[in-house]
Amino acid sequence: MSDRYLEIAVTDAVKQLQERWGSRSIYRRLETGPARHHQLGPEEIAFIEAQDSLFLASINEHGWPYVQHRGGPPGFLKVLDQNKLGFPDFKGNRQYLSFGNILTNPKVSLFLIDYPAQTRLKIFGHATLVQGDALPAAIREISLSDGASKIERGIVIQVEAFDWNCPKYIVPRYTEAQVRAVLQPLLKRIRDLEAELAQGSTQS
Repeated sequence: MSDRYLEIAVTDAVKQLQERWGSRSIYRRLETGPARHHQLGPEEIAFIEAQDSLFLASINEHGWPYVQHRGGPPGFLKVLDQNKLGFPDFKGNRQYLSFGNILTNPKVSLFLIDYPAQTRLKIFGHATLVQGDALPAAIREISLSDGASKIERGIVIQVEAFDWNCPKYIVPRYTEAQVRAVLQPLLKRIRDLEAELAQGSTQS
């Protein structure tokens, strides 16, 4: 296969269902097309470095999947090189579920979602737990604005494949900062008009 993401994701069982339900011909063309989805490009890197949130999926020793949300300041997910990502582990509830899973099975999947733009990037990779001197400087230097969360360790992911997902059914959501940026000029206009009205009332 030329499409690395499909090579990993599309198993024989998946192919059988695609054949049964009528989509196999579409994905067969993608599998035999030009090589793609195996190395991060400028578009992927820019998208990754703008994120303030991710979902990390791993598999435990009993074969059960586990999905964890990770968040931080924009750019907390670092592109360490063209095929390697890393992010810090801010101090939390100390369950270490993802870490335990990674120790026994390093295969992980990431979902990165830009809700306002209705854009989603999916990534397959192999994860490694890093701490101490092995923690990349780019990760060590990240801090939260309140300074309350200490970086104790991090996760480095060797990217194996990625895919941009269909935007359908991604409901747009906006952060407080994004809403504030839109409302600020309107609120200022309201304040200015209120001041003019108050001044007119005083003069009359």
